[in-house]
Amino acid sequence: MPVTPQPERTPWGLVVLLGSLTAMGPLGIDMYLPSLPALAVDLHASPSQTQTTMAAFLAGMAAGQMFYGPAADRLGRRAPILLGVVIFVAASAACALAVSPGTLIAARFVQAVGACAGGVVSRAVVRDRFGHTETARMLSLLMLIMGLAPILAPLLGSALLSFGGWRLTFWFMVAFGLAVGLAGFLGLKESRSAETTAHARTENPLQAYLALLREPRLVGYALAGALNGATLFTYVASSPGLLIKTYGFSPAAFGWVFGLNAVGIIGGNQVNRILLRQRTPDEVLARSSLIAAGLGVVLLAATMTGIGERWSVLGLLFALLATYGFIQGNTMAGALNVDPRRAGSVSALMGGASFSMGALASAAVGLLHDGTPRPMAAVMLVAMVGSAAALHLLALPRPGTTSA
Repeated sequence: MPVTPQPERTPWGLVVLLGSLTAMGPLGIDMYLPSLPALAVDLHASPSQTQTTMAAFLAGMAAGQMFYGPAADRLGRRAPILLGVVIFVAASAACALAVSPGTLIAARFVQAVGACAGGVVSRAVVRDRFGHTETARMLSLLMLIMGLAPILAPLLGSALLSFGGWRLTFWFMVAFGLAVGLAGFLGLKESRSAETTAHARTENPLQAYLALLREPRLVGYALAGALNGATLFTYVASSPGLLIKTYGFSPAAFGWVFGLNAVGIIGGNQVNRILLRQRTPDEVLARSSLIAAGLGVVLLAATMTGIGERWSVLGLLFALLATYGFIQGNTMAGALNVDPRRAGSVSALMGGASFSMGALASAAVGLLHDGTPRPMAAVMLVAMVGSAAALHLLALPRPGTTSA
């Protein structure tokens, strides 16, 4: 099996830049959460309209990625990512100036369409510059930067809310977008290969996506990553009701518990980066996917029996969410390795599948809601088993074969 040479040193400037660009999406989700009650009062929004402002953002994240992927292959990496930043900044300003729920919902959708450019194109840039294993390690590093958003964003959002109201949160997003956009304009070099450029001219975006969907391994990686990501979306959707209403945590304590689980995800990514010094991404995936499924079984058993009550559930949640760090970056690296010529389209397909599956999982746990952690655990178990099945049946190389 060929060994990809590793760089002498980690390009931290590139890591911080790409991580910051990728963080636009998580920032738009997590910083916004503390503002929901105040926003509803100020705009006279119903509970349904308030929730729709979040759903619109998730829909924009899923839809926008399908545009930026082929655009990054056809037009290069710089232009689409800078366009996304401009859209994000303009839509964030529109959110800050919104005077009705309908205006805010529309602006949030457009804001997400801009925000998702950072994640899609950044992953393609990483694959342009690195091989399979090093791509997985770099994606774990990006999660170190991007993973700070779920920890810091709710706390910063609460501070901004108390200091200047919910609109100040969106003005902060404007400033953040301008800062990372300027950094990207000055520091992000074009990395698209000549092979990708030539190949992109031979097909339209629909042909690119159809070609990718005919690759069983890519479909396996996409399903595995999307179902694994669905566990995170399930947790995000369930956590306010579970922690505050069911377990009686205060809103302030909720922020700390939410942040602690984000630390688990970041820690998993960094342990994964260390493991990749001796193991291939596929070897890590083979084991971690089975461990995640096993934790899902134990979590459901704990919620059904009540053994340990909240502390067993919270401990198992931490462990299960930490496996996200071992699976997400490695499935992305594996998918990008299947067809590097279409790295932008692969990145978009993976991201769109993840958000779509996350939306379905969030809806499922909402329909099954009964005031206990059981629906959350059941949806997570189904997702983890499905993720492991997709990996072992479709994505991972058979014994006697190797992956590049």
